Amino acid sequence: YLQAEPSNGLRLSVREYALKNDISFYDLRNHEGSLRNLIIRTSSTGEVMVVVVFAYAEQEQINGLMEHLKVSFPEITSLLYIENQKKNDTIFDQEVITYAGRDHIFEQMPTDNGVVKFKIGAKSFYQTNSEQAYELYKITKEFAGFKGDELVYDLYTGAGTIANFVAGSVKQVVGIEYVPTAIEDAKFNAELNGIDNTIFYAGDMKDILTADFIAAHGKPDVVITDPPRAGMHADVVERLLEMEAEKIVYVSCNAATQARDLALMKEKYDVVRIKPVDMFPHTQHVENVVLLKLKS
Repeated sequence: YLQAEPSNGLRLSVREYALKNDISFYDLRNHEGSLRNLIIRTSSTGEVMVVVVFAYAEQEQINGLMEHLKVSFPEITSLLYIENQKKNDTIFDQEVITYAGRDHIFEQMPTDNGVVKFKIGAKSFYQTNSEQAYELYKITKEFAGFKGDELVYDLYTGAGTIANFVAGSVKQVVGIEYVPTAIEDAKFNAELNGIDNTIFYAGDMKDILTADFIAAHGKPDVVITDPPRAGMHADVVERLLEMEAEKIVYVSCNAATQARDLALMKEKYDVVRIKPVDMFPHTQHVENVVLLKLKS
């Protein structure tokens, strides 16, 4: 299996309820139907988040299904729903409605300075495999080889997971992320853990990471970048080449776009270490960590 219970039980229960109550499934080609997506997140703390994404559904249908899940699965910590009638499945610009419980769950991860907790909302990015996420972040930190006095830029920081994980080992971390709600979580997570040496900014990476921004915050000693599957925008790569940080630790879930980006940086950076992490058991996908060092 790819995910622990109650994930499969939830999936089957939603399907059974929909068939029994004549709630249609979304037709991507014709852009019609009620039930669109089901997002289930289980955490290392034992908490469960369920997000039901509807397309064209009556409020009575929504309430019926949500109440069914609330009653049938009392272990759900965060029961949410979204009505998405767009032509694509992204939810970053959609309102998330809390039906029952909290609007977030918590993850936690051991560090050299104790345990770091993370608040994870419906729109927050967090690695799907909690145990291997810890291994991934340990490797990222090991590759960076922190001494304690470094200024670190954490690009595509999400909910600040890597930033807050390494904060205790460096002087300061500057995190940048496209999704504003994720940055809100990142700031909350820093405060939750009593971390006071992180700064977070929300916006498009290529627009924020300007020469003026770097002049204001300082040239980083280490850059950690963990972009989405599409990899880094060419303007971001160009900015990294201009910055000339001593080390770049590039974490990627798509080796093809990572290889493309590394080729763009080969004039200034050497690839020193590579280590893949099996984040997605029973699939061909891996996370790949690469350490780049500035050529002398």
